[in-house]
Amino acid sequence: MPDLHITGDTAADTLLTDNPLALLIGMLLDQQVPMETAFAGPLKIEQRTGAADAATIAHMAPDEFLEAFKQTPAVHRFPGSMATRVQTLCQTLVEDWDGDAAALWTEGDPDGPEVLKRLKALPGFGEQKAKIFLALLGKQYGFTGEGWREASAPYGEDGSYRSVADIVSPDSLAKVREHKKAMKAAAKASK
Repeated sequence: MPDLHITGDTAADTLLTDNPLALLIGMLLDQQVPMETAFAGPLKIEQRTGAADAATIAHMAPDEFLEAFKQTPAVHRFPGSMATRVQTLCQTLVEDWDGDAAALWTEGDPDGPEVLKRLKALPGFGEQKAKIFLALLGKQYGFTGEGWREASAPYGEDGSYRSVADIVSPDSLAKVREHKKAMKAAAKASK
């Protein structure tokens, strides 16, 4: 599996590469903040709480976990709601997947549509977020389940620059930003 290069911070990217839970939390945090901020969040959480596994995060006192989110620089611009979402995600992983985030895409040798279904069952993962994460697994994290590109469409498309799944360098980050900017402009123009 290649190293991920999403945040521009070596330590944050190493954690994302080595810890499937960190990658899943980064995806959860990826809304209403820059992608690099979202995906750097798991490292901030680990540095401030010492926790890098679902069970530890799930069982932390909510007010302590929230304090870790609020420290400057904040993990997310909405620390209260996002701290709760991260803990809820971790509780779900503990209850349904024995705390193993990677089991979502490895247990039972699932195909792409099955992984998409599993992701969509997680709190905070709607259709689009689940598809983007599936594309990230397929494009950069070594997931080869049959039908992953189709299940993650349009994000799984080869050679596209639509999402975090396509970020492998500063150049690709710039292309993804351009695409997102164009999509926002098109959405605004259609109103």
